[in-house]
Amino acid sequence: MVARPPADTDAPEADPAPATSPLGSVDKALLALEHLAAAGPHGTPLGTLAADLGLNKTSLHRTLAALRFRGHAEQDPATGRYRLGPAATALGNVFLGEEHLPALLTPALTAVCEASGELIHLGVLSGPEIVYLDKVEPARAVRVWSAIGRRRPAATTALGRALLAFRATDRSAMGWYTAAAGDTSPVTDDALWETLRTTRTRGYATETEENEPGISCLAVPLLRAGQAVAALSVTAPADRMDTRRHVELARMIDTVARPLLPPSLSLPADLAPSSS
Repeated sequence: MVARPPADTDAPEADPAPATSPLGSVDKALLALEHLAAAGPHGTPLGTLAADLGLNKTSLHRTLAALRFRGHAEQDPATGRYRLGPAATALGNVFLGEEHLPALLTPALTAVCEASGELIHLGVLSGPEIVYLDKVEPARAVRVWSAIGRRRPAATTALGRALLAFRATDRSAMGWYTAAAGDTSPVTDDALWETLRTTRTRGYATETEENEPGISCLAVPLLRAGQAVAALSVTAPADRMDTRRHVELARMIDTVARPLLPPSLSLPADLAPSSS
């Protein structure tokens, strides 16, 4: 397995969470953000928010003014209702940006590699292609050429199919993806659409010798609010990647990776159902 940076043994141990907030003004602002998020795009009036939080309206108004100053809250000029601002909604996007995903997902990738004994890749969608962001190699070598930063057509890869199946993709877009796969690819628009339908049903995508002879892959999407932001794949020799192994790997990923994902990411709820 590839060497990973050692843990910082000099780092201080984390303090346990306090029973009460050590700074009331910050706590008030965070509670307001949570309630604004729950209120959705229509927002909520100041009086309702103050009542829900058990706070004085004047004090809460000052807190909301500070949040508005930084773009974490905004007020509808017509109705006066408050809602979450663009700066707050952008935090999750920045945290889960492509440059951060490898570090966030290293524990999950490593655990799947150790459990399966296979090569693990992390990829994201970039136009009609996927880009490999990270990989974790097993102790036994897998004769497949892969590199971080490499691009492959989404239509012919398990990673790409897992991503496309769990994004807002319609039937009319299939031609863009199959065209990117090149004239030598046997994948048609209809076949890709049917593959994505099957992938959504069982929660994982597969590919067998469509990119490299003797190599097969299985991939599962990593979801945020139901939409795929990345996918992880298991790559192995095709002769040990039959249907039974596919289901076994999907369930292994469900068991091993799910508890190690960041709280804002998840796997499909029905990964490898019994009817697969």
